[in-house]
Amino acid sequence: MTKLVLHDYFRSSASFRVRIALQLKGLEFERVEISLIAGEQKSDAYLAQNAQGFVPMLVVDGEPIIQSMAIMDWIDRAYPEPRLIPDEAMPRAVALAQAQVIASDIHPLNNLRVLKYLTRDLGLNEQTKDRWIATWIAQGFEALEAMAGERRYLGGDTPSIADCCLVPQMYNARRFEVPLDAYPRLVEIDAACMELDAFRNAHPDAVKPA
Repeated sequence: MTKLVLHDYFRSSASFRVRIALQLKGLEFERVEISLIAGEQKSDAYLAQNAQGFVPMLVVDGEPIIQSMAIMDWIDRAYPEPRLIPDEAMPRAVALAQAQVIASDIHPLNNLRVLKYLTRDLGLNEQTKDRWIATWIAQGFEALEAMAGERRYLGGDTPSIADCCLVPQMYNARRFEVPLDAYPRLVEIDAACMELDAFRNAHPDAVKPA
C-alpha cells in the first residue's frame, strides 16, 4: 500500500487545496504540520527534501512531490476516480484555466512571504497591505464569476481541480474581510462544496493544531 505523507500548514491555501483533493479521492494520508510562522519550512531537514522550502509537499513512498498543482495532477493520475482534471482536451483546458486564475494570478501575490516583504522590506502599513490583498482577489474573482456556469460546482456537476482551488481562496477572502457581494455564483459554489465532507475535513478549522 502506498504511503502518503503530506507536509503542510493548516492555514496555507495551497495546502488546503491538496487536502481537499486527497479527501475527494478518499485517500488515507499522514499529516506533518510545518509551521510557516516558526520558519520550519526553512529547516535543513525540510530543505533536504524540498529545495524551494514551501508547503505543501507530498511524500509518496519516500519520494517528494512539491507544488500544489503538480501534487494534484499526480493524485489524479495515480487515483483516477473521481476525476479532478477532465481527460477531454477542452474541458481539461477550462478546468485548468479556472484553477490557474487562483493558483497563478491571485495566490502568489498574497501569500505569506510576499505580504512579509511588503510590510517588512517596503514598509507598507496594514491598511495598504489589506488594499493590496483585496485588489488581486477582486480581479481574479471578477474573472471567475464570469467564467462560472450554472452547474453546481465551478468544475461542473462534480467538484474539479478548480473547486479545490476556489474554496481555499474564498476562505482567504473572508479572512481578510474582502467583500463578496459582487460574486454570487462563487458564494453559491463555495457553499455547495462545503456541504461535502471532503471540503469540511480539509478546512483549516478542522486541522489546526490544538
